[in-house]
Amino acid sequence: MTALYLRFKGSVFAVAFSITADYQLAEDCVAETFVRLAQVSRFDHRKGDGKGFIHTIARNVALELRRRHKREVCDFFIQSYGEADKAVEDSIFVNQLLKELNDKQRQIVVMHCCCELTFKEIAHIMKSPESTVKSRYKKAIAILQEKAGE
Repeated sequence: MTALYLRFKGSVFAVAFSITADYQLAEDCVAETFVRLAQVSRFDHRKGDGKGFIHTIARNVALELRRRHKREVCDFFIQSYGEADKAVEDSIFVNQLLKELNDKQRQIVVMHCCCELTFKEIAHIMKSPESTVKSRYKKAIAILQEKAGE
C-alpha cells in the first residue's frame, strides 16, 4: 500500500485539486482516497497498479468534499519546481489558463496531462463515453491555446 501511495499521491492530489480548488481539501482527499482504497476488499495491488480505480475513488471523494464544504471554486495553483522566479510565473500563467475551462474540461485536462490517464480510463472514471471525453479535451486544448496566444 505504501508503494501505491508514493506512486499516486501526486496525481490523486492533482485530480482532487482540479475539483475542489482548495489545497487543504485536496490533501484531505488524498488521505481519504487511500483510506478507502485500504478498505476495498476486491482491490489486489498484485494484479496491476489500479491507476483508473484509484483515480475514480479520488474523483468521487473530491466531489463529496466539495459538496460537503460548498466552497466556491477559487484560484487554482499547480506547483512547478525549478528556478523559483520562473516556477512562480509559470504556475500563475497555468492557473490563469485553467480558470478559463469548465469543471469537466479542467478535470479531463488534469487527468490526461498530469495523471497520464488514457481517454478510455478518464471516460470510465467520469462515466462518460470516450468520444465525449476526447471532444471535451480537444475543445479545452483549443481554449487553452487561444488564451495562451498560440
